[in-house]
Amino acid sequence: MFRNPNHRTIFGIWLGWALIMLAYHVFLPARYTIQPPDRALEWTATETTPGSQDGKIYLNEPFLNRHVSWDSEYYLAIAVGGYEAPGPARIRGQVGDDTPSTGFWPFVIPAQSTEIPGISLSYAFFPFYPMMMRLFAIPLSLFGLNAIATASLAGVIVSLLGTLAAMIALYEFASVEMDEASGVRAAFYLLIFPSGFFLAEIYTEGLFVGLAFSSLLLLRRGHRGWAAVVAVMATFTRAAGVVIAIPLIISWVREAEWLELDMEWSQIYYRGIPWRIVANGLVAASPILAFFLWRISYYGLAFSLVEAEFFGRGLLSFGVTFITWSDGFRAMFENNPQAAAYYFVEWLGIVIGFTACIAGFKKHPDLAIFGFLVVFLSFTSGPAQGMYRYVLAAPPVFLFLSRLGKNPIFDRVWTIASMLIMSIMCAMYMFNMWSG
Repeated sequence: MFRNPNHRTIFGIWLGWALIMLAYHVFLPARYTIQPPDRALEWTATETTPGSQDGKIYLNEPFLNRHVSWDSEYYLAIAVGGYEAPGPARIRGQVGDDTPSTGFWPFVIPAQSTEIPGISLSYAFFPFYPMMMRLFAIPLSLFGLNAIATASLAGVIVSLLGTLAAMIALYEFASVEMDEASGVRAAFYLLIFPSGFFLAEIYTEGLFVGLAFSSLLLLRRGHRGWAAVVAVMATFTRAAGVVIAIPLIISWVREAEWLELDMEWSQIYYRGIPWRIVANGLVAASPILAFFLWRISYYGLAFSLVEAEFFGRGLLSFGVTFITWSDGFRAMFENNPQAAAYYFVEWLGIVIGFTACIAGFKKHPDLAIFGFLVVFLSFTSGPAQGMYRYVLAAPPVFLFLSRLGKNPIFDRVWTIASMLIMSIMCAMYMFNMWSG
């Protein structure tokens, strides 16, 4: 399976990291505790008091409980019972009328959504990760665990496997651009990034980076069709996956076959429509087409409503972004040490993300375009939170760090600093404090 010895090295590092992360989630709570509440953000104090998650059934299953927090509730709910599974909170409002519609999925109003007022917060989350959890849960059900525990185990496994795929892709990117040692280093830096612990949690990060990076690697190797298929999977994992369409379309445009579409009516009459070229263009744009179909479905409309009304996120919300991140910058210098520490990590991720992507436009434009759009669109979505997690999806970050890591001083210092920050943020996650 791993003919390249460096792939075997990466597999060994990944396996060791996975086992260490699993052990850390058991060892830390046995020797360490955190005093709530968490005052990192304006709203976190009320959401992190003792017992604040007691009523959330998907966050209280003992098995792998330390891998479950915050958004994990929704992924588990969707995996176990679908978007209308009982448990997650609901917002007021509705999409369309209050009766189930006829037609075909997903362009129908689900019957379950009309039985309870409002819209479940689960609709803010894309379906592919929960679908993979449900798929992996089928063989895992042989262990005899309950449904939530089985889904939790499946979610961790899916995240870990996605991380391995991302590591191999990063190795390929960096080894071509620099050398094989840099490739291994780039893959390693993914694991120890301050938000790298999310790759071992019931969050989409592991699966998303695995799909996104693999799609870009397939595209580089000339397999645009397969790259598009994987890109669509990434799009249904996280909305940011849609921007993989930009490198796909650029690769199609560079081949210049689209010039043959510039035909007179008489040419079309005698030669016919060049369907192969049209099909290639549609394949390149398939992530956009898939996202558009999702967006106009009931699920996409509900997604937009919940994102705007509850989570406060939107596309290119420049005004809100300026206000919230200005407040976040000032928080680093005010008298709330919890907020100051949290926003230091956030701004560290932002600076590294933008710097790496901008620096990479000349060296790896395909990766830089994708990475920059992911960072930029995430940054301008409104709320001042989660950015150091979102930059995990930008491949130039790890190529940039790997290039700097050729210097042994930087390599050791960054490894120590990054792992210390990651251990703190992972501890916050395990104790249901805010971790981004």
